[in-house]
Amino acid sequence: MSRALLSVSDKRGIVDFARGLLHRGYELVSTGGTARALLDAGLPVTPVSEITGFPEMMDGRVKTLHPNVHGGILARRDRPDDLTALAAHGIQPIDIVAVNLYPFAETARKPGVSFDDLIEQIDVGGPAMVRAAAKNFRHVLVVVDPADYPRVLAALEGGPDATNAFRHELMVKAFAHTADYDRTIVNELGSKREERPSVDFADRVTLSLNKIRDLRYGENPHQRAAWYAGGERDERGFSRAAILQGKELSYTNLLDLDAAARLVLEFAEPAAAVIKHTNPSGAAIGTSAIEAYIRARDADSVSAFGGIVGLNREIDAETAGAIVSTFIEAVVAPSVDDRARPVLAQKRNMRVVVADFRAFQDGGVEFRSVLGGFLGQERDRVTEASAEWTVATKRHPTPDEWTALRFAWRICAHVKSNAVIFTDSTRTLAIGAGQMSRVDAVNVAVMKANAGTISLAGSVAASDAFFPFRDGVDAIARTGARAIVQPGGSVRDSDVIAAADEHQIAMVLTGRRHFRH
Repeated sequence: MSRALLSVSDKRGIVDFARGLLHRGYELVSTGGTARALLDAGLPVTPVSEITGFPEMMDGRVKTLHPNVHGGILARRDRPDDLTALAAHGIQPIDIVAVNLYPFAETARKPGVSFDDLIEQIDVGGPAMVRAAAKNFRHVLVVVDPADYPRVLAALEGGPDATNAFRHELMVKAFAHTADYDRTIVNELGSKREERPSVDFADRVTLSLNKIRDLRYGENPHQRAAWYAGGERDERGFSRAAILQGKELSYTNLLDLDAAARLVLEFAEPAAAVIKHTNPSGAAIGTSAIEAYIRARDADSVSAFGGIVGLNREIDAETAGAIVSTFIEAVVAPSVDDRARPVLAQKRNMRVVVADFRAFQDGGVEFRSVLGGFLGQERDRVTEASAEWTVATKRHPTPDEWTALRFAWRICAHVKSNAVIFTDSTRTLAIGAGQMSRVDAVNVAVMKANAGTISLAGSVAASDAFFPFRDGVDAIARTGARAIVQPGGSVRDSDVIAAADEHQIAMVLTGRRHFRH
């Protein structure tokens, strides 16, 4: 009887795969949780301890590291001396190895995970079996991806994949699986210390990327581009985004979708953003997704045309109707209600992307390429938005102004520097993005407000970094804004605060800037 060894952390499809192997005459050998899953499904299983003659021990640290396992995997069926060695030691060949590894990456993403918990998620026996089977791929089928189970079963029946090419494909995927796993361990433990578990920057970082697809083009049509995701099984964000409809995505579409997702992640309440060229043209909160979206869209309805929309709530039918009422290039949300799909389908070219980006609310490290190198930094989070801020002026903000200032501060962090924006308590009113001076940023915002016939009287303003001179405050005062939030820290803070006092404007200092380049 042929023998298959099954030991998987990712148990998707394992019961059906095991049942298919039984029907094809295979004996099932398994370990720990996989064996329990198969027994619970009523399938006969031989515990690996019967093969090795030793019980699983040390909380499962030792169970498959034994010649009766690895001899059965590594024996070359076309080598008489290997077969003689098997017979001499009573070892039965293992013909299929279906193994995927401990969920190290998933554990590392859990908030507050301890160093010791991470250490226990380092698989030892699993990679050894995968590598052994991959090395002997001509005689052993190695399966690390549940998506390959149907193809393996079909190949065992002599289907189109019953070829050496398929075995080679599985071998390459197996080595990539263990390589990605080891890279993840190196990157994670390299940024942590047993005595100091806080995030640090490792001396060595390795990247393993799998291509998701080619893109329409890069930032310009003459530039080729592709979309990649991390090699380890990462179900977060755009690594596993689902594209429900629409034209093929471009490089700039994904950058704008990313900017939209980052912004709406700042809010616990329903939030929406309309993005143009990675800057928000409008952003808002509301009591529902549709209210937030309409406020964000109407904050600058001219710029919203052809924009990219991000929502932190499911798209329902009502919100879908509002989205398709104007020309939108793409929209991203955590989910889409089934009743919303036919509504969105009215705009068949509009890209609709579903991505679970909520896992990124806890920060982390991100990388960016420069010519001949990479830069790494902690992800910027506006964690101080709910903290105590310093009132620097004689006039204090009113309760409504406090609410608006905290809203504006979270939006401003997602506008390219230099940035000055004007808002009320629920939506942006005017955005001055990416200017060479803060006065220019104010003037751009005023120009946008005038074009949209929006009054800034009674609004609040946010500046992503300090005012180097009082002229920025003077420019804001001319708009009729009544309160300003900024980080402070200029050598001329006293002049800037004095200007605010002259204009009877309330000014609060956060103590933290949010440049975005």
